[in-house]
Amino acid sequence: MSNTPLPPSLKLAVIGAGPAGLTLALHAARSLPQAQISLFDARQADRDVSGDPRTIALSLGSVQLLQRLKAWPASDAEPILQVHVSQAPPTLQDMPAVRITAAEQGVEQLGAVLHYGQLVAPLQTAWLAAAAAEPERLLTRFGSPVAAVKAVTGGVEVDAGIVENFDLAVVAEGGVFADQARKSLARDYQQNAWVGTVTLSAESPAGVAYERFTRNGPLALLPLRPRDGQRRAALVWCLPQDEDDVATLSDAQRLTVINSLLAEDVGPLQSISPLKCFALGLNAERSLVDGRVVRIGNAAQTLHPVAGQGLNLGLRDAWSLVDALRRHGEHKIDAALKSVEWQRGPDRWSTIVSTDFLARTFTWRWPGLPAARALGLAALQSLPPLKKALARQMMFGRR
Repeated sequence: MSNTPLPPSLKLAVIGAGPAGLTLALHAARSLPQAQISLFDARQADRDVSGDPRTIALSLGSVQLLQRLKAWPASDAEPILQVHVSQAPPTLQDMPAVRITAAEQGVEQLGAVLHYGQLVAPLQTAWLAAAAAEPERLLTRFGSPVAAVKAVTGGVEVDAGIVENFDLAVVAEGGVFADQARKSLARDYQQNAWVGTVTLSAESPAGVAYERFTRNGPLALLPLRPRDGQRRAALVWCLPQDEDDVATLSDAQRLTVINSLLAEDVGPLQSISPLKCFALGLNAERSLVDGRVVRIGNAAQTLHPVAGQGLNLGLRDAWSLVDALRRHGEHKIDAALKSVEWQRGPDRWSTIVSTDFLARTFTWRWPGLPAARALGLAALQSLPPLKKALARQMMFGRR
């Protein structure tokens, strides 16, 4: 009897070891035991990614997916217990805010917030451990930037210094809107997002994510783990580029402006970190699948942060692709890809369209628009079934 190992039933290339790529690679490693999986990334494997301070907000559904992978860093994540959405003046006075709480939805949390490095580091550790246990099947190709992905008969060719053929390639390298080549569906909102960290007052309630619709754009505070006994929040402050003078303001002036825009429930912010600026836009492929290449995360769609759903959508795409390959069998790749396209379409497009519409409303200067938005929020708060449906989509996407 020959001891020659059987060839893999599927050769899968995952390009990009961010949250979406690592999640897909780990899920595939566990769900497709006969597949050979190569994970590519330009960074070196020994680079410490744990300190990356970018903030990410994850829905409850995303948290549950990562828990199933045993890679959820619960001690680093701050649970979102309530979402508070309101319209800033000038508008109708005393209009109620939309408040969605974990308690009323019957869950422990609506989602969680943590820094990018706090999520990527445990995912990478889990992958490296899995790869060490199965070095012939799970290949770590860090320090190997992919220069090109090209269709070939029966698969794809990946050029990462050495050209290699695969049955399927998943591109999970996205980047930010300003640096991306424009995809099939692109829109520049002519808006900037200023991001950083603020210190909350001691009276601010814990675990509340605030979104404030201002005349110039949304302003969001996302709860972070306290540090040195002080409550903190991640700030996302969106402004039109032609009215953006944030760069000229001192920290004290920035705090004064932000405090004037926030709802009274928040309480006055105490301090603010240096801020970074990012241009905002929509940049999306019409299809996740192009032959034997699948794009997920920001490689498939870069969205405005107003709804906070970009990464959550990418994680759902990743999970669904692996599940489709498992259901159809690793030899029926094309059938699996076709089912993914159909299955993911409603969730993907409802998220893209609703996020794009909401983002564009802040570029309109129609008289009465803030009041109309406030009335819409009031109606949503007063209709529990509609609010529950919104909460379920926010937590789990469209099912």
